[in-house]
Amino acid sequence: MTDTDAMSPCQSCGACCAYSRNWPRFTIEDDAELDLIPAQFVNERSSGMRCEGERCTALVGRVGEATSCAVYAVRPEVCRVCMPGDAECAMARRRYGLPLLAD
Repeated sequence: MTDTDAMSPCQSCGACCAYSRNWPRFTIEDDAELDLIPAQFVNERSSGMRCEGERCTALVGRVGEATSCAVYAVRPEVCRVCMPGDAECAMARRRYGLPLLAD
């Protein structure tokens, strides 16, 4: 298997995207960046991603099995900075009973 064939651990997880409706909050994005996110994925206050319960509506798939992001190329900064194995990742994975990743 080559590096390009290796699947990101995020594609079999998605826990961070289903951890809290308060997590996918916009912080440093400018209006032009926010305009790139399709409106159906932005909450009614335009302060973060729209969620159903605790889960971001842009999350596709089943947490802990196979997931992807419907707006990956234009996802907000909060999503870009969450890295596999970091403290936020570990917190979310614990909630779903998933094994922790090494960072």
